[in-house]
Amino acid sequence: MSTHLLGRRSERPRPALSPAPEVSLTLCRLHEACGSARYTFALWLARHTQGPVFWIAPDWGTAPLNPDGMQRFVHPGRFTFLAPRRPEELLWCMEEVLRAGIVPLVIADIPGLPGLTPVRRLHLAAETGASETGQKPLGLILTPGDGGAQGIESRWHMTPQHMHEGGAWRLTRLRARNAPPASWQVTGLPEKPHLRSEVPESALA
Repeated sequence: MSTHLLGRRSERPRPALSPAPEVSLTLCRLHEACGSARYTFALWLARHTQGPVFWIAPDWGTAPLNPDGMQRFVHPGRFTFLAPRRPEELLWCMEEVLRAGIVPLVIADIPGLPGLTPVRRLHLAAETGASETGQKPLGLILTPGDGGAQGIESRWHMTPQHMHEGGAWRLTRLRARNAPPASWQVTGLPEKPHLRSEVPESALA
């Protein structure tokens, strides 16, 4: 009696937003950025998209983005700013924009970590938006401290390094579904990014 060995087929690469070869964020999913330079990371991603970007932030406790600082990465005119007045409206607003499938990037600056159920809803909303419009949106939440949201597709931690002339950052991929933790020194943003591999700090792993 012959037997057949069942091999696991390699998973086809999913479309992703990649501002650099080492940095890849799967589309139609929710990702997380944390660290003191998380806004820089978000603007770097926005630079590599086409069309409008929605930025959602509470109308309390957060300072608005400086247009002059944004200009270095992306034209401020591409941004639509939404400022919900209640905490529960932040992720609801993000969910509705992702489900509409009308923009490539939706960013939410949130004061704390979301629960697993809202994260799952945001994944589903992004997938729904893609299936209905053909636009493959990416959701990015900006969280305080070292982050830690459950259920996200990937988590990135970014901080400035001041010893390098012209600007340098330390970028760490804390987790990703299809990639191991990794860390880089980033220079040359935004026009000519250069990433030099480093060993991730155990405190961030």
